[in-house]
Amino acid sequence: MTPERNNRVLLLGATGYTGGLVLAALLRRGARPVLAGRNAAALAALAERHGGLDHVVVDAAQPASLQRHLRRGDVLVTTVGPFERLGYPVAEAAAEAGAHYVDSTGEVGFVRTLRDRYDERARETGAVMLPAFGYDYVPGILAGTLAARRAGDAVSALDIGYFATGPLWRGISHGTRTTMRDGLTLSSPTWRGHRLVDERTASRVRGFDLRGHRKSAFLVSGTEVLFLPSDFPSLTELSVYNGWFPTLSRPLSLISAAANTLVRVPGGRPLTDALTLPLTWGPPGDPDTTERARTRSYVVAVASADTPGQPPLAEVHLEGPSAYTLTGELMAWAAESLVGRSGGAAGVVGPVETFGLEALEVACAGMGLAAV
Repeated sequence: MTPERNNRVLLLGATGYTGGLVLAALLRRGARPVLAGRNAAALAALAERHGGLDHVVVDAAQPASLQRHLRRGDVLVTTVGPFERLGYPVAEAAAEAGAHYVDSTGEVGFVRTLRDRYDERARETGAVMLPAFGYDYVPGILAGTLAARRAGDAVSALDIGYFATGPLWRGISHGTRTTMRDGLTLSSPTWRGHRLVDERTASRVRGFDLRGHRKSAFLVSGTEVLFLPSDFPSLTELSVYNGWFPTLSRPLSLISAAANTLVRVPGGRPLTDALTLPLTWGPPGDPDTTERARTRSYVVAVASADTPGQPPLAEVHLEGPSAYTLTGELMAWAAESLVGRSGGAAGVVGPVETFGLEALEVACAGMGLAAV
């Protein structure tokens, strides 16, 4: 950002793990964000450690508390979740103020509701609202867009798989493991027959070719199904898969089936929790710089035609930094790009509609996420 701009980046959640990564990325870019949160002492200490950043105490549960600190053209960046429980007042404040909005959610249900509630108002006020602008799910949207464009008008199906390299079990946070566990009993939206269809998470397992090896991945939710079909009207099917632990994909499919049965039985919740508890096992805390450097993200998009037995029309592979590092960099770049912006796309929109494919691809390459 240039010093003469009057608009600001307001960072909500900077004292947390993901917020700290976003803050570090913003500072590396020369930005001086305003820190926001409810813990005055923690905010003041963090602001002081970074050269006396401005900070404000706000109640994220009260839109008016945030809104009085926002102006049209500001950017509100939030990493405060779970978003289904804590995110709506924050998004409302941005939409009402005409401030741009970037969040780190991986909760697709939250994004669907965000679009239903605030898209129209954000368009009226000129606010660009970018939910899930991190590892969840910018790499998949980028890879899917590239694959579909290369496939051309014949494309009717997209399958997107998220993978990782390195010792991943130590490279993911306890919070991520808990989210994966909870997600097994939530539905995953897919795009089928030109409409959104909710399916059981892990109800399907698909293989992807990675560097000469076949890796399995299980069905999960992803905002790709919300944003890509409008860009590619010929798409009749679009699904997202997680292949972080390929050898566990089929066992997880069975666990998901059992968990979804138990959770609907009276008194079945404790049994469901016991069944899925092993998924949260792992080292405590969040991956530090060393652990993040040992793991890398890998995303595959396969574009196909509606012709059984035919090879894919196009396939795109992207590799980049760890999910957490990439999330921090993506959110910082989006905030820097949006601050002071007027005109162009507004409302609850996706990365490509907001920035254009070429700009997004170039920016991601600069962060280390590029085709392989």
